[in-house]
Amino acid sequence: MTLLVTGLAVAAGQDAAGCALVATAVLTGQLSVGWSNDALDAARDTTAGRSAKPVVRGAVSARTVGAAALLALALCVPLSLAYGWLAGAVHLVGVAAAWTYNLRLKSTVLSWLPYAIGFAALPAFVTLGLPGQPRPAWWIVTASALVGVGAHLGNVLPDIDADLALGVRGWPQRLGAARTRLLLPAPLVTATVLLVLGRPGTPGAVAVAVAVVAGTAGSLMGRHRPRLPFLAAILVAGVDVALLLWQGTALS
Repeated sequence: MTLLVTGLAVAAGQDAAGCALVATAVLTGQLSVGWSNDALDAARDTTAGRSAKPVVRGAVSARTVGAAALLALALCVPLSLAYGWLAGAVHLVGVAAAWTYNLRLKSTVLSWLPYAIGFAALPAFVTLGLPGQPRPAWWIVTASALVGVGAHLGNVLPDIDADLALGVRGWPQRLGAARTRLLLPAPLVTATVLLVLGRPGTPGAVAVAVAVVAGTAGSLMGRHRPRLPFLAAILVAGVDVALLLWQGTALS
């Protein structure tokens, strides 16, 4: 995510110092979110046997990870605001939304909302830190929000059964694995179409075709190959990211 947003800053014409601020602000924000998630979910992850998590393996304590998350968050605030007061505030709203997901919304029907807010905030953060504080085009922000919703569905899909057993009842868990698998391509493909229609000259036909074919194939074949919908979602999200970088975070 840090590399992507820094790439957006480069594509938008930001100078080296600005790109460095973008990179460090986003990195500290992402670390705070990831580490807080591991700290807060330590008990659930241990019960589910998620041995890929360092806390579950005993490599580090949940308390240490939680302290690191708070330190990263404390660093994220001044780094974000140093990029510009308005831009920094937007980025911090996105980080706060992600923390809200970890603290509460993960187990509610609104579990998709922090992802939408967090992803939508990123292109706005980049452009508002440019000279003149230009706003990003609405379709860039909307497409980013849709990619966030798709990322939520794809991230949760492989663990829905385990989550339900642990009492986690977010939006995808309430839908169930079958309906989530079928829904997964919709926000990502819609984001692709928006990005293609938003700026004439984008290599749209190929991008939309890849998104539709990959998303549909992943959903239809996912019943027998559970990992395939997630892999297809990554491919479609990759197309969307490539379009974002191609367009350079278009301005309104």
